[in-house]
Amino acid sequence: MKKARNDIACKYRMAWVLVMFDLPVVSDKDRRNAARFRKDLISEGYFMVQFSVYARPCGSADKVDTHVRRLKKLIPPQGEVRGLIITDAQWGRMLIVRSEKKVEPDEMQPELMFF
Repeated sequence: MKKARNDIACKYRMAWVLVMFDLPVVSDKDRRNAARFRKDLISEGYFMVQFSVYARPCGSADKVDTHVRRLKKLIPPQGEVRGLIITDAQWGRMLIVRSEKKVEPDEMQPELMFF
């Protein structure tokens, strides 16, 4: 079945913010900062993709800008945090390999569906 033009355009308008981080956990303060960062990400609507990799869907470029600004305020004083913006179409083409078997990407959680 052929997709409507709007369905195709939505895949490229919607984007995902991926956050990848390596934070120190040597001292008690470091561990508190790392735990607070993870909790803050979840409260901002991110979900864990893998350990130290979180993602958040955004319905438009304006939302991406807003969440990137918010993310910058959450970053702890020590460690490294990287953000990557990808389109919904790129997200859907993600390759997932578990135990040497190729698997299909997980279905999007209903509360994350925009369209």
